[in-house]
Amino acid sequence: MIYRNKRLLELCRELPCQVCGRVDGTVCAAHSNQQRDGKGTGIKASDAMVASMCHSCHTQLDNGKDLTKEERREIWELAHRLTIRYMIENDMLVVK
Repeated sequence: MIYRNKRLLELCRELPCQVCGRVDGTVCAAHSNQQRDGKGTGIKASDAMVASMCHSCHTQLDNGKDLTKEERREIWELAHRLTIRYMIENDMLVVK
């Protein structure tokens, strides 16, 4: 079963974009596109594997032609780490 957490996805909207820093009302949870994170045909990855991204960065990551597959993976992984770090350091997540 893939992990789902509506509150975690809502929290992603409260952060600035973790790629460009934009705060424009379009920031949302960008799920990993990696199969290892639960991504499949028609299935989003686990909600634990999200990064806060604005619409522009999210679109570039998912559909942009200017990035290699490796660049896309690196950008998403950095944004994911920064998202989790931001949430923890700003007491948005309770860590047990």
